[in-house]
Amino acid sequence: MSIPPSISTFWAAFCAEVGADCSDRFYEAFHFADNESDANALATLVLAGGKRATASLVWSFENDKRPLPKPGALSVVTDWDGRPACVIETREVEVSTFEQVSTEFAACEGEGDGTLAYWRRVHWAYFGRECMRLGREPSLVMPVACERFRVLFRGGT
Repeated sequence: MSIPPSISTFWAAFCAEVGADCSDRFYEAFHFADNESDANALATLVLAGGKRATASLVWSFENDKRPLPKPGALSVVTDWDGRPACVIETREVEVSTFEQVSTEFAACEGEGDGTLAYWRRVHWAYFGRECMRLGREPSLVMPVACERFRVLFRGGT
């Protein structure tokens, strides 16, 4: 993928800091969630170090004809309005069913109180909205991509 113009200055600062052009590892620029409040709160949580993982519906990748991220992939997390917050590196991606997502993974996502019960409640709602968009029915065995990442660059924050 090519670097979107909206993040090119931020990406150039990242490359300058690491001393290399990492554009061949660029995966995407994105915001978390499907609403402004959550997107901005989750970007802040990543910057604070509390969020080190994210879960996505595999069906969304399939629908959008996009491959899952792979270890070493670099992405720019933005706020809702597309302002870059940080560069993250994918460390691992494991696909499991919704019901098999672990307590440990939910804690790494760092959202809410960090419990699996909280994770299931908010992700069932989010994945339900995503399923509606895709014309699919949510289920306990829907495939979930569980991605772990680390922050490599925070820019001016």
